[in-house]
Amino acid sequence: MSRTVKAVSNGKISITDNVLEIYEKKITPYGNGAKIDAQKKHIGKRVYIVILKN
Repeated sequence: MSRTVKAVSNGKISITDNVLEIYEKKITPYGNGAKIDAQKKHIGKRVYIVILKN
């Protein structure tokens, strides 16, 4: 399984993969850390998390 991810600081990101969907969520506090809520159907799947500057 070949995956290609290219990212440039302050630039564009290019993901070449078998993408099912892309969505945006807000990171929320959780104890001493943070969490990102995802739909139950994504449990056990591999994900990419991209942190963007506001």
